[in-house]
Amino acid sequence: MLSKSAEQLPEGPEFLFEPKWDGFRAIVFRSDSDVYIQSRDSRPLDRYFPELHDTLLAKLPAGCVIDGEIVIATPRGLDFDALQMRLHPAASRVAKLAKETPSSFVAFDALALDGLRIMSQPQNERRAQLERCFTNIAPPVYLTPMTLERAVAVQWLKHFEGAGLDGVIAKPVGLSYEPGKRVLIKVKHARTAECVVAGFRWHKSGNDVVGSLLLGLYNGHDVLQHVGVTSAFTMAVRKQLAIELAPLRANALHDHPWRDWASASDDAANRMPGAQSRWSAGKDLSWEPLRIERVCEVKYDHLQGDRFRHAAIFLRWRPDKPPRDCRYDQLEVTTPYELEKVFEAARH
Repeated sequence: MLSKSAEQLPEGPEFLFEPKWDGFRAIVFRSDSDVYIQSRDSRPLDRYFPELHDTLLAKLPAGCVIDGEIVIATPRGLDFDALQMRLHPAASRVAKLAKETPSSFVAFDALALDGLRIMSQPQNERRAQLERCFTNIAPPVYLTPMTLERAVAVQWLKHFEGAGLDGVIAKPVGLSYEPGKRVLIKVKHARTAECVVAGFRWHKSGNDVVGSLLLGLYNGHDVLQHVGVTSAFTMAVRKQLAIELAPLRANALHDHPWRDWASASDDAANRMPGAQSRWSAGKDLSWEPLRIERVCEVKYDHLQGDRFRHAAIFLRWRPDKPPRDCRYDQLEVTTPYELEKVFEAARH
């Protein structure tokens, strides 16, 4: 079951609210004798989280199917980078990381309990049954917090981001479980930033249509860092961008702050615009540099390290903004929040 974005939390008594976790969505199937962990795109996840497989087998009752999120919880909050490192082809590497950064599972819905399918039951009834099932559950398996009070959810939206969470989900109390449908409501933090447009990638349709713009911000050492991309354009706008940016391609690589990245290997740096990862294997990540002259304003939700966690949304060009003024210090700083307090909210 999926979600659609909204600017604010809905009003009224017909919703229950939960934190939005920033991890790997997963459905856990617990049979009489084994566990199978499935990703959102129906791929097996067990081999990447062997410690979680054994834990879920020991802690979950037989005959249940649970929807939730795999996360890695640290004293500094959720660590999505560490989670990504788990998708490694070598079992020895996965086993090593499982000991160094063990994962957790946060449950937020039930599809079956005691061997009986309950997807047709309303959301509030499924939640009540999930709570009974998880009465004696213990870390690293958790039940997500839930509230019927919108005011409490507003406070969660304000504070939980500091622990690495991603927003708040609103669920209609009478909703049955509807796979593949965007029937939930998600509210995430929306912020804006002025970024340097330092390059672009061609669209998959050909080298006359822009696919995405590469964004940069200057750090405290006046080094332009690759901070992310913006790519949600109509085809007409993509064609116009190819024409509009063409003059900036002339002599762009000369003195470009990312010039060494154009021919560097994957291991040369971890913030290269063209670097491959296990997420992008097989994709063409070659890019075209632009002279450092253009600035655009984008909307983003939050940072993961020193990059935008998701693709930013293009808002407008900023011809009044000098590229050198596009710095990290313009970004809102999130106040740290203890992850244990988030889990404590579920126990209350």
